[in-house]
Amino acid sequence: MLGTAATPQTANDLIKDGSEATFMADVIEASQTVPVIVDFWATWCGPCRTLGPALEAAVTAAQGRVKLVKIDVDRNQAIAAQLRIQSIPTVYAFFKGQPVDGFQGAIPGSEIRKFIDNLSTMGAPEGDGLAEALAAAEAMLAEGAAADAAETFAALLEENPENVAAYAGLIRAHLAIGNLDMAETLAANAPAAITKAKEIEAIRAKIELARQAAKVGPLDHLRAAVQNDPADRQARFDLATALHASGDVEGAVDTLLDLFRLDREWNDGAAKTQLFTIFDTLDPKDPIAIKGRRRLSSMIFA
Repeated sequence: MLGTAATPQTANDLIKDGSEATFMADVIEASQTVPVIVDFWATWCGPCRTLGPALEAAVTAAQGRVKLVKIDVDRNQAIAAQLRIQSIPTVYAFFKGQPVDGFQGAIPGSEIRKFIDNLSTMGAPEGDGLAEALAAAEAMLAEGAAADAAETFAALLEENPENVAAYAGLIRAHLAIGNLDMAETLAANAPAAITKAKEIEAIRAKIELARQAAKVGPLDHLRAAVQNDPADRQARFDLATALHASGDVEGAVDTLLDLFRLDREWNDGAAKTQLFTIFDTLDPKDPIAIKGRRRLSSMIFA
């Protein structure tokens, strides 16, 4: 129970208390084989006392298809800050080392079951075809066969319309094809059960950046504009957008940090807002995100 000294371990080690020291082993490494749910809570949080036992019961009922790690934010402030936990309870789900779903606040038991049922399909045992089909679609996408990947993801969604991995994959496939309108439509109309999943939110951020990139000038022209007038705030902002669109994410972050240093209040703090948009598209463990957040924090609190 939340608020007690510790959570008893189950025989199969399905539910455990985690910490910053064990996060890599308990969550990132463990999620390579089975989805891991991370419950960020605190002893003083009333809704946490409602959600915690309900999560534990649902995880136990899943019989090994998911695991649960509970993180006390008061005792583990660094990891909570790194993952931008702004309110509790907050729940993230990880699979293959990546955040794939999540929600905030205490939700009804029916929604918890849907959440866990969706995660259970990701970690389905080999042989049922789902894991293999998802892996095949991802391989197609990585190899540039985006249209074939889209067809495979769409077929998987016919079987389970709320499979967040397949839905996110379908949107990414349309982005790779260059069908920005379709990607945006899919993101806007995601099923209610997965619309707030971290993977879907990350793709929405990518779509927003892609929309912005379509409106700025050529990269070389923007570099020249900044060189000719280092005080041109808009040129710096547009350069960062173009750099991100070209695949130079680190360059985009550096350019926005330079703009924030130059004028943090410009355009209602647009540099900081854009930085957070980019961070939202990255894995929380991505070195670019970690370094960028640290540099931004040092400027904010300098």
